[in-house]
Amino acid sequence: MATDTLKSTPGAGGATSGLRRLLLDNGALTALIVLVVALSALSGDFLTTDNLLNVGVQAAVTAVLAFGVTFVIVSAGIDLSVGSVAALSATVLAWSATSHGVPVVLAVVLSVATGIVAGLVNGFLIAYGKLPPFIATLAMLSVARGLSLVISGGSPIPFPDSVSHLGDTLGGWLPVPVLVMAVMGLAAAVVLGRTYIGRSMYAIGGNEEAARLSGLRVKKQKLAIYALSGLFAAVAGIVLASRLSSAQPQAADGYELDAIAAVVIGGASLAGGTGKASGTLIGALILAVLRNGLNLLNVSAFWQQVVIGVVIALAVLLDTVRRKAGATPPAAGTGGNKGGQAGTYALAAVVAVAVVGATSFLHNGSAGSTAPRMGLSLSTLNNPFFVQIRAGAQAEAKKLGVDLTVTDAQNDASQQANQLQNFTSSGLGAIIVNPVDSDAAGNSVKAADKAGIPVIAVDRGVNKAAVNALVASDNVAGGELAAKTVAEKLGGNGRIVILQGQAGTSAARERAEGFAKGLKAYPGIKVLAQQPADFDRTKGLDVMSNLLQAHPDVQGVIAANDEMALGAVKALGSKAGRSVQVVGFDGTPDGLTAVKGGTLYASVAQQPSRLGRIAVDNALRAVRGKKVEPTVKVPVKVVTKDNVAGFSG
Repeated sequence: MATDTLKSTPGAGGATSGLRRLLLDNGALTALIVLVVALSALSGDFLTTDNLLNVGVQAAVTAVLAFGVTFVIVSAGIDLSVGSVAALSATVLAWSATSHGVPVVLAVVLSVATGIVAGLVNGFLIAYGKLPPFIATLAMLSVARGLSLVISGGSPIPFPDSVSHLGDTLGGWLPVPVLVMAVMGLAAAVVLGRTYIGRSMYAIGGNEEAARLSGLRVKKQKLAIYALSGLFAAVAGIVLASRLSSAQPQAADGYELDAIAAVVIGGASLAGGTGKASGTLIGALILAVLRNGLNLLNVSAFWQQVVIGVVIALAVLLDTVRRKAGATPPAAGTGGNKGGQAGTYALAAVVAVAVVGATSFLHNGSAGSTAPRMGLSLSTLNNPFFVQIRAGAQAEAKKLGVDLTVTDAQNDASQQANQLQNFTSSGLGAIIVNPVDSDAAGNSVKAADKAGIPVIAVDRGVNKAAVNALVASDNVAGGELAAKTVAEKLGGNGRIVILQGQAGTSAARERAEGFAKGLKAYPGIKVLAQQPADFDRTKGLDVMSNLLQAHPDVQGVIAANDEMALGAVKALGSKAGRSVQVVGFDGTPDGLTAVKGGTLYASVAQQPSRLGRIAVDNALRAVRGKKVEPTVKVPVKVVTKDNVAGFSG
């Protein structure tokens, strides 16, 4: 056998082969140590107690999801629904406890039961319905997300205070999410290594037909496996919502991919039969360390996605190399050299301690930059409006000599919470935040306040926390202006449709509220339909094309941003600007070009670059101890063909 050969090979060649085998068998752990060493050397902010605790908190939700997915992947399945099931479970808890007065304990039980039921449905469709796991869980992904939006009405629901403590710390320093991660990881390890169902997972993943012929009730085992995945997803959803103090219907969007990536990076094979809870934990930590470190190094969020994709590909490549080399780490519950594993982890601990000492010495006494350091967390950079905020902020920072770090939350409130935690632990002079959701940003802003870091909110406010200043336009007032503009253009009578923003976001809610208020003054305007197009141009095109089939007589369109308005213009073709008047929102460069061309009648411009400039200016004033106004309003302006030439955002 390969292992016997290695053990019997004397001399340097044997030592080299042994080292090679050690690295192959513990590739994920090796990668984690290398990452820690590299990031510690590159950033003096990385290897601090606060930041390492941040990494643990940021890994917690992904790790808990991934523990559940480990069961599925070990049994040669896949579960794409865990992110949506997590959001649905948290929504059920908040909805039942907050909106319907259900006792919190019972609400938690309902939440966990929701996750288990979703898993059982997946298992039934796969085991008895003979659907491929990819298709069954993809369907559940859509169903669970849709139910979350239906139950919540597209708006975040406040989380019960007694459950929200899961997002707090014990003793003022130990984060509860890290404890939950440890408990769930231990439970996953016990299930995999010490139970009948755990051994069944490995048997099914190794050879399902052989497992069936040996007397294993494969169908019933699959039901239990997917139910366990749903259970872990529910726990992850509760922890995530606790961190954000609210159940977000769009929470954990895309987290299923992170969970699968963590399992694969941790050494499990998508072909089934191998995988360990400890490997999954290391995989989740690698993803969290990567994101944390890249944030601290001010690497673009777009490049972060590239880096994480490369890491996943390398992890799968390592798995292939390991198999070809005959290095097969023992599956949980099958024995293996436990003493050797303990020695490996002890060696890793020694290396980590050495890194701490070396990097502390390296960074001690190093001269820091004299420029004020600030962080700007934007809700998304996949929208020209927020790109303009960034451009204005960066231009003002350069002018004032400010070192500005910009991050992209990608419309994920949890990811933004991580970024704000990273800013706080880095000891920045000030933080500027454009919240994904006003409620969800509250806890992170409180932490910054506690650390004595001034916080400036831009475009959207922060609820349940104090900020030094809010630099914003009024979305509700802008919505009223948009409604008034299209109504007056139609002479107070006509048929219109409304393209709404992404469900669950504060901007979408506030602008829709403004549209409704503005249209009350024009009873002759009939709203034929209101449909979300998620602030996206392509979806605006598709939704408008569909609405035209049902309402070919439409005369006006109000869109909650210019991107959707431009999609509607494309769908309308020659009707745009002639028989159908389209009004957008934001005043983006493409929107203003369409206004000049006459296809877009008007855009309610918020002057985004000015928002960014003013936010940086106020942040610097706060850093220097100067007075800042609590609210700085940047007026919105209706831009039409008549005044577009003189307008500059």
